Amino acid sequence: MCTYHTIKVPVSGSGKGAEGWFPLSDATVYFDHPVHAPAEHTLNIDFLNTGRGPSARVAVELDAASARGLAEAILSTLERTPSELM
Repeated sequence: MCTYHTIKVPVSGSGKGAEGWFPLSDATVYFDHPVHAPAEHTLNIDFLNTGRGPSARVAVELDAASARGLAEAILSTLERTPSELM
């Protein structure tokens, strides 16, 4: 069963796709059936630049444990980074 709970977040950064690096404008996070990952459901993150069309997209499909681990690693890294570097 899909949750249809989708969060779109503005982001500033870069992503690397088939055509090389491009600036990112948005990230979309949702829990759904994956396209490629070997799992019934995954946490999916699409990093994209909406102004550059569908080729400016980096997609990630993670099982729930991996998604939680990644979220914890991101928060831990940010907490340990000196504020003058942010």
